[in-house]
Amino acid sequence: MQGQLDIFDYIREPISITNPIRLIELFADYGSQAMALERIGAEFEHYRIVEFDKYAVASYNAIHGTNFSTMDITKVHALDLAIEDTDHFTYLLTYSFPCTDLSVAGKQMGMSKGSGTRSGLLWEVERILTEIRDSNGELPQILFMENVPQVHGKKNIEDFKKWIDFLEGLGYTNYWQDLNAKNYGVAQNRNRCFMFSFLGNYTYKFPQPIPLQKKLKDYLEEDVDEKYYINNEKAQKLIQTLVDNGTLPDTIPKSRAEQSRAEQSRAEQSRLALTEQFVNQEEERLQTASRQDMTQESATCGQMETVLLKAVDLSINNPKEKIISNCILSHISKDGNAIGKYASLNTGVVEWKLK
Repeated sequence: MQGQLDIFDYIREPISITNPIRLIELFADYGSQAMALERIGAEFEHYRIVEFDKYAVASYNAIHGTNFSTMDITKVHALDLAIEDTDHFTYLLTYSFPCTDLSVAGKQMGMSKGSGTRSGLLWEVERILTEIRDSNGELPQILFMENVPQVHGKKNIEDFKKWIDFLEGLGYTNYWQDLNAKNYGVAQNRNRCFMFSFLGNYTYKFPQPIPLQKKLKDYLEEDVDEKYYINNEKAQKLIQTLVDNGTLPDTIPKSRAEQSRAEQSRAEQSRLALTEQFVNQEEERLQTASRQDMTQESATCGQMETVLLKAVDLSINNPKEKIISNCILSHISKDGNAIGKYASLNTGVVEWKLK
């Protein structure tokens, strides 16, 4: 169910935790949900984690002072979680499964059972909880999931409903809602779906939004130590290493400056080629026209004339970059000889004067 309260909430008991918490994190990564518990001052035991990435597990252990090993969710069984003595301990199981195939930033392949997608690993949690139930084991009292809002979007809503139906069949009361970090004191526009499932008939209210007190600029340091930057020499060595081992192609410029110069050179060559072509075409056209109008031009020969030529826009490679060329063409006198010809690549208009 979504939202704060419904009619059944008036007869349900508000959730409260009085026993020590044992935290089980599936898809643990570096333990962000354990960190959240620590930040609110909750006392809990790092009981089990399931995470197959050895670097994530190493980070988890370094951050939380634990000594966990890697575990593959597809190979985990009910006994591995060792949930017992629930009368004296509250087991909080988190299962924030990968959003890879749900997020708008990905291919959105979905989370259907049997799809083989990473987001489809959600159904491994179903398998584990089913094993606990079928073996008459003790289910965790609280489940928690955080994921992108697309988890209940149009493409995934049927799978989401199936998941909720499954949990209700186990006896869980479910509450889910989209919350944005910017509405809870964090200077980040991060909208996520949060879902709590309580074993039994309990009521729960999501926290109310709070005014944002700080913006991102308030967290940024004005003076940052040089050790947090990588200098050009080290950057070049790193790039060369990646090129040598085949990670990067051997076609990238050695530096941003070199890349900029190469781009400018290509643009200049294209500009000059097009300008020369245009000048030649216009010269030929005007010479032909001038010979045809020779009689008319003789009447004005010797007078001062000004010919203003319009700038020509030439789009060179990048459509945002327009190079304006002024092409000055021939003005033919009564005897057909060219009095003057001048070509300028400068911006503006060019003034012609007949002698």
